[in-house]
Amino acid sequence: MRYTPVFALAIFFCHCNSISDRTSFKDILNTKIYYEEHGQGAPLVILSGGGINRSVRDFDKCVDALSKHFRVILPDSPGQGRSEQPDTLSYEILTDFFSGFIDSLSLDTVYVMGWSDGAIASLLLAEKYPGKVKKTLAVGANNGLAGALPAGINAADVVPQALEAWGERNKETVDAYTKEVKRDWKKMMNFLNAMWYQEKYFSDSVLTNIRVPVMIAQGDKDEINIDHAVHLYRLIPNSQLCILPNTTHEVFSERPEIISQLAINFFSGNRAIQVSQTSPQKQKNSTQEAAPYPSLND
Repeated sequence: MRYTPVFALAIFFCHCNSISDRTSFKDILNTKIYYEEHGQGAPLVILSGGGINRSVRDFDKCVDALSKHFRVILPDSPGQGRSEQPDTLSYEILTDFFSGFIDSLSLDTVYVMGWSDGAIASLLLAEKYPGKVKKTLAVGANNGLAGALPAGINAADVVPQALEAWGERNKETVDAYTKEVKRDWKKMMNFLNAMWYQEKYFSDSVLTNIRVPVMIAQGDKDEINIDHAVHLYRLIPNSQLCILPNTTHEVFSERPEIISQLAINFFSGNRAIQVSQTSPQKQKNSTQEAAPYPSLND
């Protein structure tokens, strides 16, 4: 039996320049990438989630707090926000985009905070380009569709919703996506669906090979299973895990004060705030109640 969920995973360095709020574009892999900078200090690059409705605006509630401590740099992912659409896209290509973006700013080691697709890319970035990443905070990450499905549902049985039907249900999103930048929303959604609807995105060796400090964080009500977050945490050497209480996948809009303070403490080397810092021992025998199909972008 084939299932068709309404699904899209929604789906951040140390050089100290004084940067006031400013916006610009960089040409990365022949694609114009929009970005913003706020504050000054050690560079913190924040990578957004995936979806044609996603952009740097998703972090607006956190920028003020973070920019008091870091030079906050927010690029719109290729094909999202105000960035041009790429010719093709995958998690590996997305990682190379962000690596090229770091190079384009002549940055050395950087702090990276990624959310959802950006969190997945942040882990790949830490493994593939360890010389560029000082610490990684991966928020709402998953390694494959299986990590976000209820127990008993096989990823192979899950298919994307037909684009025409999705477009009809999300007409305002589609209109907004094509209004400011000339882009093909169907082409972009095909890229994203091909990325999202895989049982596994990368081998476990990617995580076991990571040598930079990593924290895995997510909400306790995230569609991504808590046991899956624990699994990622256990694979990454010397990593940390934080489960945020009463929080869904939309961490940055629902709990901006907590996620901002968590990032400040983690990147600054301070003791993590006591938000519900979950230990692997407590989670070892836990089973998460089956959640409904993800509907982050419906």
